[in-house]
Amino acid sequence: MPLEPLRFAVLGAVRVFRGDAELELGGPQERAFLALLLVGAGRPVAVSEIVDVLWGAAPPRSAVNVVRRHVGSLRRLLEPGLAARAEGRWLVRDAGGYRLVTDGDSLDLLRFRALCEEGRRIVDRSPAQALELLTEALSLWRGPLAVGIPAQARAHLAFDAADRELPAAVRQAADAALRAGRPDVVLADLRQAAARHPLDEPLQAGLLLALAAVGHRSEALAAYEAVRARLAEELGIDPGAVLRDARDTVLHGARETAVGSSSGESSGAVSDGAGADGSLADPDPDPDPDLAPAPAHAPAPGPPSPSALPPPAQLPHGIEVFTGRDVELDEAFALSGADGSGPGTVVISAIGGMAGVGKTTLAVHWAHRVADRFPDGQLYVNLRGFDPSGAVLDPGEAVRGFLGALGVPPERVPHGVDAQAALYRSVLAGRRVLVVLDNARDVEQVRPLLPGSPGCLTIVTSRDELAGLVAAHGAHSLVLSPFDAVQARAFLVRRLGAERVAAESRAADEISELCAGLPLALACVAARAAGHPHFPLAAVAAELREAHGSLDAFVRSDASVDVGTVFSWSSRAVSAAAARLFRLLALHPGPDLSLPAAAALAGLPVRRVRPLLAELTGLHLVTEHGPGRYTFHDLLRAHAGELVHERHTEADRAAALNRLHHHYLHTVHAADRLLAPNADPLPPPPAPEGVHPEPLADDDRALAWLTAEHAVLLAVVETAAASGQPVQERLACQLAWSLEPFFDRRGHWHDGLAVQRTALDAARRLADPALEARGLRGLARVEGRLGLHSRSVPRLERALELFTELGDDTGRAHTHRSLGWECDQRGDLPGALRHNRIALGLFRTLGDRAAQASVLNSVGWYHAQLGEYRRALTHCFEALTMLQELGDRYGQAATWDSIAYAHHHLGRHPHALLGYRNALALLRDQGVPYVEADILVRVGDTHLATGDHDGARTAWQQALVLLRSLNHPDAERVEALLNARDGHAGAV
Repeated sequence: MPLEPLRFAVLGAVRVFRGDAELELGGPQERAFLALLLVGAGRPVAVSEIVDVLWGAAPPRSAVNVVRRHVGSLRRLLEPGLAARAEGRWLVRDAGGYRLVTDGDSLDLLRFRALCEEGRRIVDRSPAQALELLTEALSLWRGPLAVGIPAQARAHLAFDAADRELPAAVRQAADAALRAGRPDVVLADLRQAAARHPLDEPLQAGLLLALAAVGHRSEALAAYEAVRARLAEELGIDPGAVLRDARDTVLHGARETAVGSSSGESSGAVSDGAGADGSLADPDPDPDPDLAPAPAHAPAPGPPSPSALPPPAQLPHGIEVFTGRDVELDEAFALSGADGSGPGTVVISAIGGMAGVGKTTLAVHWAHRVADRFPDGQLYVNLRGFDPSGAVLDPGEAVRGFLGALGVPPERVPHGVDAQAALYRSVLAGRRVLVVLDNARDVEQVRPLLPGSPGCLTIVTSRDELAGLVAAHGAHSLVLSPFDAVQARAFLVRRLGAERVAAESRAADEISELCAGLPLALACVAARAAGHPHFPLAAVAAELREAHGSLDAFVRSDASVDVGTVFSWSSRAVSAAAARLFRLLALHPGPDLSLPAAAALAGLPVRRVRPLLAELTGLHLVTEHGPGRYTFHDLLRAHAGELVHERHTEADRAAALNRLHHHYLHTVHAADRLLAPNADPLPPPPAPEGVHPEPLADDDRALAWLTAEHAVLLAVVETAAASGQPVQERLACQLAWSLEPFFDRRGHWHDGLAVQRTALDAARRLADPALEARGLRGLARVEGRLGLHSRSVPRLERALELFTELGDDTGRAHTHRSLGWECDQRGDLPGALRHNRIALGLFRTLGDRAAQASVLNSVGWYHAQLGEYRRALTHCFEALTMLQELGDRYGQAATWDSIAYAHHHLGRHPHALLGYRNALALLRDQGVPYVEADILVRVGDTHLATGDHDGARTAWQQALVLLRSLNHPDAERVEALLNARDGHAGAV
C-alpha cells in the first residue's frame, strides 16, 4: 500500500506530516538539520554548512559521521522500510551535499513564496484579489521561522535570509490593503512585523498609513517619532522619504496613498498612489530619500525642479566581439529571469574560475544583456580582491561609493560599515537594481554589498568559489573553464576572420593550445596578429612557441603551459620604451592611472609617454577604460610585476615610486592652495627630475582633478605610509593633510577619517611632535564633521599643547579656529568667538593675510550671532577688502553672506538683499549647492520681512530644489517654511 504524501512546515515550528499524522522528528539537532534542508527549499546544502549549523565554530572530529547518521535517520523517517544505504526519493545526494525534494504543495515556505509572487504580479489590476493571496501567504506563518531548533543553529545566515521574507510580504500586503481600502485586514500583521523590524522604514511607513486609515492618527504620529529617534540613535540618520511621506500624509489628513509612489505626486484616489509595480516594498525608485512626493496640501510649484539623480549606469563597456560562452550565458539568463519578469528573490551568482578565464567579460556581457530588466539602475565595482599590489578594496569604501551613486550625499552616510550597509539595503528596498561585484576576494568582502530584499540581481566574480554565498545566501554557482578547442577557434575567427583562420587551421590550433584556452591570452595574441594582417599565423605561433616568460602563480595545474609566455611574447612585440613603461606601471597602487601619472613613473615628458600607452593598448596589454584613464587586468599586472622585479633594481623601483608620489603630492598641494588659500599645508620638498605636476588653472579644475583621482589618492596615501621609509611616510602625511579641503568640500568625511588616521599613525612612527600635532588636528577635524566630538575635542586640545610647546603660532591659530567650530557645534557662541579672536590676533602677528581675512569673517559672523550686528559689519567689511585683494571667491561669498545677515537684523533689508545677491553670484560657479541653499533660505527670510511673499516663496523653493538634490535634512525645514506661509499668507 503506497504511503500518504508528506507535508513539511518551517514557517513556525519545524514539523512533518504524513497525511494527517505528525511525525516524530527527534531531538533539537535532528530538527535543526531538517530545518536547514527546508529553508534551502530544494537547493543542495553542503556538508560543511550542515556542520556549521549543528556545531558552530568547534565541531567534533566525528561531525561528518554524525551528519551521515542524521541523513540515514531522516530518510528512514520519511520512507519507512527504505533499505540501508538506499537514497530514496525525498533526501538525495546532490552537488556534494544533500537536497530535500520539495515543492509548493509539500513545503509551506515554497507555497508562501508562490502566493507572494502571484500577489505582486496582479496587484496593479486587482488589489483586492492580491490582498487575498497575500493574507493567505501571511497566514502560513504560525510563529517565528524554525521554532524549536537551538539558538546557535537559528542564528545561521541561511535562516536569517529566509526570515527577512516575512516583513517584505507584510509590506506588500499593506500596500494591497491600502489600495483595496481594507487596511484593517493587515493591521495586526503590520504591528507584529514592525515590532520585530524597528528599522525597516517602508514597513514602518506602512504601519503609519494603516493606523491613520483606521482612525488611529495619534498612534501613527507617536510611532513615527519612535522610529525617528531609533534611527538617529542606532544608525545616526534621519528618516528617509518613504517614512516622511507617510508622516506627512498622516499629519495633513490626506487620503491614503501607497508607500511605493513613483510619480512624485499625491492623488485623491488611493490606487493612484501605488508604485510602478504596486508594491509597498517598492518605494519611490528615486534613490534620493529627500526627494519626497509633495503632500496634497503643498503649494503650486514655482520654478521647475530638476529631476532626481538619474538611475546609476555604472557597467563598464562590453566587448562587441564577445563569443564562446553560449552554455554559460543560457544558464545565466535562466538565473536572471529570461521571461523578463526579473528575479523574485535576491539572486547572487558567483562566477568562479582561474585568472584570465573571462569572468569579468562574461559578467559584464550578461549584465548589459539583462540591464533593461532593472530600471532602477546598475551598480558596478571592482573589489580588487586579487590585485597583485595587495590593494584590496575595503567593503566600506565600496558601500559608500554605491550610496553616492544612489543619491545619498556623503554627509548623510552613517559611521561604521554595518550602519552604512544597513542604509544601502534600505535605499535598495523594493527597487530593481543590478549589482555587479567584480573580482571579490571572499564572502566577507561581498556581504555588506548584498541587497537585502527581492528585486535585485547581484553578480559576483571571483577566483574563489565563494561557497559561503552559495550556502548562506542561496547563490547559484557558475564555474568557468578555459575555452576548449572549438571555442578557442571561434574566438580567433571572430577577431581575425574565418578565411584567415581556415587558411592556417593547424597554426590557429597551435596558438589556441599555447594560450591554454585562456581568453585573455588569446586576446593578446589576436591583437598582435590583427595588427599585422600579412603575418602568417604560423609565424605568430612560432614566435609564441619560442617566447619565454614566467607567471608561476597562474600556471595551469593540468598542463605544462605557462601563460606568462603569452604575455612575455606580447610585451616583446612593443618598443623597448613601451615595454619599460609596461613594467613600471605595475608599481602604481591605484585602480587606474592617468597619462601624467604614467609619465611620472617613467620619468618622461607626457608627450613621449602618450604614444607608448597607445602601443600597449593596441596589444591589449593595457586598457583605456575611460578618456585618459588606463588600467590592466590583474593577471597582466602580476606579469608586469614579475618583470619589474626581474629587470629593474630596487633603486630603480624606488625612484619610480618616488616620482609617482611626488607627482601626486605636488598636484594635490596646488589644488589645496586653490581650494583653501587660508590653510597652512607643509610645503612639499622639491620634485625629483622627471616629475611634472598637472597644471590646475583654478579651483574648478582642482576639484575635477581630485574627483577623478579620488580612489587613487587613497591608495597612494596607504602605500606611502606602509613603505617603512621615513621619507615616504612623511610624504603620506603631507598628502593626507593637503587632501583635507577636498574631502571637507565634498563631504567625503569617511575617506578623510581613514587617511587622517593613517597620517597620524605615520607621524607618531616618525616621532616628530610637529607632525603629530598636525595629525591630531587633521583627524580631529574630520571626527568633528562626523559628530564624534568626544574624540575630536581632546585631540584638538592635545594638538594645541604640542603647537604651544613647539612655538608654532600658525599651528596654534588654526587649532583655535577648529576649537571655535567645536564650540559652535555645542551652542557655545561666546566660546566660538573667543577662540576665533585668539586666532585673529595670532594671524595678525604672523602677517598671514589670507588666514586673517578668513578669520575676520568668522569673528564678524559670531558677533552677528550674538546680536552685535554693527561690530559684525566692521569685521566683515575689513575681511571683504582683504579677500578681494587676494582673489578668494569662496571667502568673499561667505563674507557677503555675513554682511547681509547683519544688515537684515539691523532692518536694512535692501542692503541685505544686495549682499545675498553678491554672495550667490560668487557661489554659483563653484559647485557648493548646500551653501547656496543656505543663503537662499535667508534671502527668503529677508523678502518675507519686507512683505514680499512672492519673493520669499521663490527663494525658498529654489533652496528646496538644491537641498532635495543633495538629500539634505534641511529640506524639511524649508518645506515647513513654505507650508507655514501657505497657511498664513494663502499665496506663498
